[in-house]
Amino acid sequence: MKKTVVSGAQSSGNLHLGNYLGAIIHWVRMQHDPSYECFFFLADLHAITIDRPPLELRSSVLSSAALYLASGLGSSNIFMQSSVREHTELAWILNCITPIGWLKRMTQFKDKAGKDQDGANLGLFSYPVLMAADILLYNADFVPVGDDQKQHLELTRDIAGIVNRKFGQSVFKLPEPLIQGTSTRVMSLRDGRAKMSKSDPSDFSRINLSDTTDQIYQKIKKAKTDSISEISYDSDTRPEIANLINIYSSLSGNKIEQILAQYQGTGCAKFKNDLAELIITSLGPINKSYNDLMNNQDYLLKMLQDGAATASNVAAATMSKVKELFGFV
Repeated sequence: MKKTVVSGAQSSGNLHLGNYLGAIIHWVRMQHDPSYECFFFLADLHAITIDRPPLELRSSVLSSAALYLASGLGSSNIFMQSSVREHTELAWILNCITPIGWLKRMTQFKDKAGKDQDGANLGLFSYPVLMAADILLYNADFVPVGDDQKQHLELTRDIAGIVNRKFGQSVFKLPEPLIQGTSTRVMSLRDGRAKMSKSDPSDFSRINLSDTTDQIYQKIKKAKTDSISEISYDSDTRPEIANLINIYSSLSGNKIEQILAQYQGTGCAKFKNDLAELIITSLGPINKSYNDLMNNQDYLLKMLQDGAATASNVAAATMSKVKELFGFV
């Protein structure tokens, strides 16, 4: 029997190299594995926990969909989260059984809300419950996650446990995390201790999948390193150069030891130049396909609608069972 894999990414801003190496490249491999049934969604409901103009949200959804398809996800069920109404329906039911104390322990809420936690919107606070609904709706066996999302997945398992104990049966599976590869957590080009992020105000902190050749060269050239000219790997004392080596390793398939031997006795300039060329070669086909898809938005919308229809069939069956158990007529 196939194992179900569920994951998604916020549909806000440009998808970047961190999204590609940390998630998309693994999703592409899994979709071709006959042992998996994959559901990948654009988390547009999660996106509005931060206020943004409607036209910007629509544009970013289509752009993200085009980048997913251009990256090779054409064989998966790709859909907009908001197109499957059961996501919000299940989230409300789970809200009604999830202790507030559990949500107060979520570190991402504290990070995003900052000092003004009382001024943050309810959606940002209950974000992990919607994430739990996203996963449990499809009875996921596995969820590809980065280290920063492990706490949310643990909460999902805890919420599933509440429901299962409440009704004395296995209503939901307890999903397991899939954490893959050295670059599951690609760091900022400006700060090797901060995750590469779409929300970083500096565009030079990330490589967007839609960046031009010149933009990639400039960003890698200006990427922060340190005063040591020798190439060496130590994520604690030299986080920036370690991050660049991780990126090189993930794109080339070479081990870190091989890369260090290759650049022994050379400075950062040559390494950066070669890294930029490697990124351009790796992302070039994606960039071309992305531009073609953005010029054919009717096709994009059709792909999202087809993905939503498949996802809705599974989601509706789950909700029918859950609503009956909770006593809805």
